[in-house]
Amino acid sequence: MAVRNVHARRLAVGTDRAGALIDTLAGADDRLWPHEWWPSMRFDRPLGVGAAGGHGPVRYRVVAYVPGQWVRFRFTGPRGFDGFHEYSVLGDGEDGAEICHLLVMRARGAARVTWPLLYRWLHDAVLEDSMDRAERELTGRVRRPARWNGYVRLLRRVLTR
Repeated sequence: MAVRNVHARRLAVGTDRAGALIDTLAGADDRLWPHEWWPSMRFDRPLGVGAAGGHGPVRYRVVAYVPGQWVRFRFTGPRGFDGFHEYSVLGDGEDGAEICHLLVMRARGAARVTWPLLYRWLHDAVLEDSMDRAERELTGRVRRPARWNGYVRLLRRVLTR
């Protein structure tokens, strides 16, 4: 099963300010990952090529990193997640930036069931929370905050027992 999943937020800030958020991932002052509500993103060393870690049961390794612009993670778990996810900042300098998260993978084996029934819902919720966090960090507010649907709330309740 091929999966391509995109979450993006366009903000009226310079690409340098938006890109600086990527550089904080998994650090002591992480300003992009919504660790208040979700398992923290953690690595075995500072963000950089070769760093290994993940969040919750999702594991990955940093395979490419351009500070202030782009970071790509290659999945190492769960089994059957064959692909990558990445954060990038696109834009035209000072007039606006788009923070984007892209996930591209082929779900194999049990992941053909767990992705659409479990992980996709949680992934979409955590990524929208991440986009809200970026908007709040860069503008001081969130115009249209993401809301968890009933299924996400149920999954969180069941999985955190």
